[in-house]
Amino acid sequence: MRYLYVLFFIIHQCYSAGIMDNVIFAVNCGGDSHIDANGIRYRKDFLKSGIASDYGRSLSISRVPVEDMIIYQTERYDLQKFSYEIELADDGDYVLWMKFAEVWFNGANMKVFQIVLNDEHVILEEFDIFSKAGRATAHDEYIPFQIKNGRLVVKSRSSSYSGTLKVTFQKLDHRDNPKVNALIIWKGSVDQIPKLSAIPEPEQVEEPVREEYDEPPAKATKVQRNLKTSGPKVVDPYAEDQSSYLIPFLAAVVAVIPVIFCLCRL
Repeated sequence: MRYLYVLFFIIHQCYSAGIMDNVIFAVNCGGDSHIDANGIRYRKDFLKSGIASDYGRSLSISRVPVEDMIIYQTERYDLQKFSYEIELADDGDYVLWMKFAEVWFNGANMKVFQIVLNDEHVILEEFDIFSKAGRATAHDEYIPFQIKNGRLVVKSRSSSYSGTLKVTFQKLDHRDNPKVNALIIWKGSVDQIPKLSAIPEPEQVEEPVREEYDEPPAKATKVQRNLKTSGPKVVDPYAEDQSSYLIPFLAAVVAVIPVIFCLCRL
């Protein structure tokens, strides 16, 4: 087991050394020097303009290891604009790698600013950290550029270059101050850069499923109506015995027969 730890340490050191071969410049903006999980060595922020802040220390930053949260917890900002000037003379392909985390606002369109290279190339316009990643979440931006024959080439547009790369963070209109948490100049391509883990998706609370049952149709119930008559009960004349009508008829016949007999004798 001991040999496995030694082997892991050697592999990690070799990997870190390979990473540092690509890192031309790295600064922990607004903070002290730091070595991150990838072996990148950030220098202490040397800039005099702008304002250094470590307000983010009160928050836990997602998407990064605990030991690297400090990179996104410290920052440099200004009420108007500030710039880093980096000596970079050799021709080649580079990436401006910038690190951000929104630690103040809880909504989009509050802190919005732009980033300009050498006063001529607007590389991020109306940049809104919160809309990219939300609050207290690490977010990195990668801007490829090229230096060739005294020219700075960014997004197929070139300008004269004298050996110094100037990165300016500039305020826009009434919205909040520009800022940056860390800045790296990487020699090579974007696909060589170690990336952050995916942004965690918010947990969705599932609503309980309501089971529906087919209920049999309700049976019609026979309503018994107790109706009361509006007066005294009347005897139905047709309900009596029909033989009662023969008695008067027979009496009349008996009375008429003698009369008929007498008339016949006359």
